[in-house]
Amino acid sequence: MLATAIAVWVATFLPGINLLTASTVAQVGTLVGVAVVFGLVNAVLKPIVKVAGCVLYVLTFGLIGFVVNALLFWFASWLSGRVGLPFQVTGFWPAFFGAIVVAVVGFVLAIPLHLRVIRKVVPARR
Repeated sequence: MLATAIAVWVATFLPGINLLTASTVAQVGTLVGVAVVFGLVNAVLKPIVKVAGCVLYVLTFGLIGFVVNALLFWFASWLSGRVGLPFQVTGFWPAFFGAIVVAVVGFVLAIPLHLRVIRKVVPARR
């Protein structure tokens, strides 16, 4: 969740993705809240969309995944606004590029965690 919150913060530097609060404490709280909403949206809706749109994933060689991620990010923004979090994505293209930024930054931030798990599972040779 922390990695997602940081990734969403990085995405706010893109035009069209806005964090609508002034204080640093409120921004951190908003980012954590948006990360929770985005995580829940991805956990609940993404598997359903992947199964329902399986043919589109095959026909587009997976490129429809970019559109799906953008729409889920945009929906998470709308849902965040509905629960009172001051976060806004103004359209499809900001959502498209924001979803890419969130995915890449989240992946990069998760690498140390994955390496730590691999080291525990696979013992070092001597």
